[in-house]
Order: sequence, then C-alpha cells, then structure tokens
Amino acid sequence: MALLVRLLPLALALALGPAATLAGPAKSPYQLVLQHSRLRGRQHGPNVCAVQKLIGTNKKYFTNCKQWYQRKICGKSTVISYECCPGYEKVPGEKGCPAALPLSNLYETLGVVGSTTTQLYTDRTEKLRPEMEGPGSFTIFAPSNEAWGSLPAEVLDSLVSNVNIELLNALRYHMVNRRILTDELKHGTALTSMYQNSDIQIHHYPNGIVTVNCARLLKADHHATNGVVHLIDKVISTVTNNIQQIIEIEDTFETLRAAVAASGLNTVLEGDGQFTLLAPTNEAFEKIPAETLNRILGDPEALRDLLNNHILKSAMCAEAIVAGMSMETLEGTTLEVGCSGDMLTINGKAIISNKDILATNGVIHFIDELLIPDSAKTLFELAAESDVSTAVDLFRQAGLGTHLSGKERLTLLAPLNSVFKDGTPNIDAYTKNLLLNHMIKDQLASKYLYHGQTLDTLGGKKLRVFVYRNSLCIENSCIAAHDKRGRYGTLFTMDRMLTPPMGTVMDILKGDNRFSMLVAAIQSAGLTEMLNREGVYTVFAPMNEAFQAMPPEELNKLLGNAKELANILKYHIGDEILVSGGIGALVRLKSLQGDKLEVSSKNNVVNVNKELVAEADIMATNGVVYAISSVLQPPAIRPQERGDELADSALEIFKQASAYSRAAQTSVKLAPVYQRLLERMKH
Repeated sequence: MALLVRLLPLALALALGPAATLAGPAKSPYQLVLQHSRLRGRQHGPNVCAVQKLIGTNKKYFTNCKQWYQRKICGKSTVISYECCPGYEKVPGEKGCPAALPLSNLYETLGVVGSTTTQLYTDRTEKLRPEMEGPGSFTIFAPSNEAWGSLPAEVLDSLVSNVNIELLNALRYHMVNRRILTDELKHGTALTSMYQNSDIQIHHYPNGIVTVNCARLLKADHHATNGVVHLIDKVISTVTNNIQQIIEIEDTFETLRAAVAASGLNTVLEGDGQFTLLAPTNEAFEKIPAETLNRILGDPEALRDLLNNHILKSAMCAEAIVAGMSMETLEGTTLEVGCSGDMLTINGKAIISNKDILATNGVIHFIDELLIPDSAKTLFELAAESDVSTAVDLFRQAGLGTHLSGKERLTLLAPLNSVFKDGTPNIDAYTKNLLLNHMIKDQLASKYLYHGQTLDTLGGKKLRVFVYRNSLCIENSCIAAHDKRGRYGTLFTMDRMLTPPMGTVMDILKGDNRFSMLVAAIQSAGLTEMLNREGVYTVFAPMNEAFQAMPPEELNKLLGNAKELANILKYHIGDEILVSGGIGALVRLKSLQGDKLEVSSKNNVVNVNKELVAEADIMATNGVVYAISSVLQPPAIRPQERGDELADSALEIFKQASAYSRAAQTSVKLAPVYQRLLERMKH
C-alpha cells in the first residue's frame, strides 16, 4: 500500500503528460543553456558545467546543443573545458564540485566571482563598501577584471581622479536596489539603477545570452547574504539619448539625417520601443550610383522602405550574436545577421564598422553599405541581382528599357540565363513583339495567381495561368524562383521563353506540314469542329511519319472506319491542358476516349506511354500540342477486366429487376417491364 501511495503521483504525471510534469515556471533561455552545460559536464562529477572557450582568447560560453556539435563561436574554433557551475566549488579529494559556495556579503562575493578590480574601486570610495557589507538587498552587475582593463586610459583616469563622485556614480550605476535573478531579466526590460534612477537595459536572447547595456553576463546568480552578483564583460555607462538624437549629433550621419527627416521616420526613432538601427554612414550613401540615390531620395515611399529595411524589430547587441540568425526589419524583409570572429555580418558581408552604440530605445550599429530592399528597386535593378541578365539585355536592345526603369505597374516574365545557352534571338519585329508579351500590364504576386486566370500583355496577348501540383506556369513557361517585387514592377524568373498561343489546335495542325495526314484523319473522323472551338485540350499529335510507319492495310482499315478512327484520335487528346513544366515525374492524363495516358518527364525529355515526344508545348488558344512520332494505341481490355464489366452490368440489372419486382406486385402496367428484365438476366 505504501508503495502504491509513492507511485501514484508518478502515474498521474505520466498520464497527464508534460503539462503536469512541468507545472513550475518555464525556464528562461539562460537557464536552459546552463542546464545543457550541466548535462554535458555531469560525467566529470556533480555541478560541473561544460564551457566552450574561443581558442586564443579568454572568451567563454555556456554551450547549447547546436554549438556543442559545431564547436564554433562566430565561425571560430572552440575547445571544451569543464568548470564548476555558478554557485559551486571543488572539494579536495572529491569528484566534481559538490559544495555550494559559502554565502558572504556582496563585497566578499565580488572576489569570489573574479571581480577583484571592482572590489578595489569599491574600497577607494568612502561610502560604497559599507553598503555592500551591510544590511539590505542589492543586485550588482560587476565588470570582470578584464573589462576594467579594457577601458580607455582617459576614461579610467577620469574615474579614479574623482573617486567619491565619478567613480562612485559609475559603480552605483551598476547596482539595483533589490535582488534580481536571471529568470527576472526579461528581454527588452529596463531596471532602475542606484545612480539617479537611470535605466539599465536588459536583453535576454533565445540563445541564452543575457546582456546588460550590451555587456554580456559571464557568470550569473551568485548569491550573497545581502543580494546577488552577476559578472559582466564590460563596464557600462549611462544612456541618455534616443536613436534619433544620436543620429543628429553624429557627423558621419549627415545624409542619413536628411533622409530620416524627409521620410518622417524621426517619430519612430525618437519614440518608445527597442529597435536596432543599422545606420548607414555618409560613405555608404556615396557608394550608390547618383541616379539611383536621387531616385530613391525623391520618392517618399521608396525612401521609407529603404530606411525601414535598416531597422530591426528588436534590439540586438553584438555580444548576443554567436552564429547566424534571421531577423525581420520594419520593411518586412529578413536579414541574416551573423558574425565572423569579432566582425558582425549582414547577409554574409562584414559591413559593420562600429557596433553597440546604445540608445534609450535600442542600439545602433554603423554600416558602410546601403541595404536597399527590393521594394525600392526598379525592374532593371532587380534583374541585375538575378540570373536573368541575358533576358534584360534583350529588352534593352529591343528598345524596351524604359518599361523596366519607369513608373509603369508591370510584371516582367524574365527567362533564366540558361535558356539562352545556345544563343540569343536576333532583334527584329517578331522578337520585339515576343518580348512585349513577356510584360504583364499589372504588378502581380504569384501567390495570388489562380488556375485559368488570363493576363493581358503589353503585346496585346492574353496569357493563361496553369496551376499544377508542383508548378505555377504562364502558358508554356513556369516560374523558376521566388518573386522579386520592386517599387513599380515585379520580376518573375521563368524557366523558358514564353510562346503565346497563335490559334486553335486545328489552326496549329493545319499550319504545320508535319501534321497533314493527322489533319485529314481528324476531318474524316468528324473532330474538326471540336478542335476549333473553345476548350482545354492536350493533343499528342502524330506526325506524318507516324502514319507512314503503320502497315498499309492497317492504316487503310483505320482510315476507312470513321468510328474506330475517332476512337483512336480521341485517345490522343487529354481533357485538360498539361504543359511540360507541370508534368513532374509522371502524370496519368485522362483522354477523351476514356483511357488514361501516362505522361512523364525527366531531364526536360517528355514521353507519353513511353513514346518520345519530338516537340512539346506548341501552345494553342484552346490547348497545347505535343508532336509525336507514333500512333498511340488504347490498352486492350483484358479478360478479367471484361469479366468485371459484365459482373457490374449484371448487378445493375439485378437491382433494377428487384425494384420492378416490388413495384409489379402493385401495378399491372409494370409487369411486362419486369419480365423483360428477367429475360436480360438469363442472357
């Protein structure tokens, strides 16, 4: 019975699942990383944490799972060391760190955590040491000895030359008048310091890193009798200016200052919030062609998009970045923020020249290159960064460049460079008109296109949209990459040159001498009208050679039997439009004859019923034509299938007979019908 009582809570927990077993408060990211470090260090004894140390530096990090396996921080190699987890110490002769550190006051705890320089400067002031040793409840973010040592000499001199004002105020700014552990250090919060109630900014990132005014927590939650000590890697200073005010006083932001004023974004940059401004310097603006820069500066919407693309939605201190992470801007795009050694990178490029300029509403990093979003670019500029430069050159040579740099709302269907690997077409009237049909009269987004939609081109054609399981196609050309939506135009990258339909299926066949025998067969079978009217057909069109390859007697017999000929021809016609880009590996396409055609595609080679297609995607207003070199034969009905059909017919007759039997009992008129059904069942 006693055992049952002890096991009951466990049984309930297992039955209720994780919600029951995790009834306590959720662990913070820092606590989760610390927990992982404990797990990795437990083989070395109790309370041992695995720590990653950057080779050649004193930088150490508690490790998460990803970093543990990669063994890199900011692309640099690390070594694993094992040390006592915060709050524990070794005992001679015993494994691990079994003993909790003895509790002492804040002043003594500073020495324990490796902040003896903070102790030293506390001694120099007249008032602070008695507070740290006396009653109360405080939190101190204590700079490490290395942090004090890295201060510029002039800054340190100004502090120690006036210990009871400057140094005392600096130390008080590192203190809060209550005990605060890491689970209370929430991302984007501010703590009131003991220096003039000035705010200290806290950021607690998903990767477990915690920063205090962009200084990283090295060792956290060291308890003292009168508070708690957190060791940090920098000496922090008060923050008084918001982002807008910093822009206004920095000489290197002259162009940025004018751009912000013109866009009206100054209200955002001086308002509440926690942003990261990737602030382009004057040099960054100077790198942009004058024509492009003047166009953007003169266009309020493009300018606003440009500046919003430099503002991240949350504050991101450099110390929090130990690997690449995606971050969203106010413009809505995503930037890849990463690091390489000591350098921060944006989209893989080391363009940040100065980092962690702290403001009351976020943090600023200086960048030496503009981050122009697609939404501020012309179609020409979008194409310059895509694999469609050959197509754009064709548009320029054809005298259509103004459409790609102006203010028309357009969608450009630009074929990939690989489409032209065998050469480009000569620029003549036909090619120019063809290129005009690669420009849609509206700025579209592919996610809103639907099957059967028609699009008007500058060349006067109507193009159809086909939606397949794994493809989105416009006529015979399918979209090969994500849209690029510019200021006025959208770029669709296409997998081939588009060929607009030039007539009905019958018009296509009549206009091509390869299909003269097929045209005659269609006319004999009475299918001409069908292939001339509106519809959606995929026609596998046997060329003359296909008919000529048939035995003469078989061909004559086929052509002499209009019904059989129509049946064979209908087997060559699918009941929907299937362009080659929509085939995928294999599609079973239902024919007008009733049986299905097996259409496959591999390495841009199309087969139907394992017969090679000679030419694909000849577009018609009511379908698409594939040229083939053989006449396709419907599959013969196997005996088993014939038996199944007879059984189905007999079952249907039996059902009807049963119904009429019941009805015949009440109606004399139905009795003869019932008798005829019985006769059918006998046969």
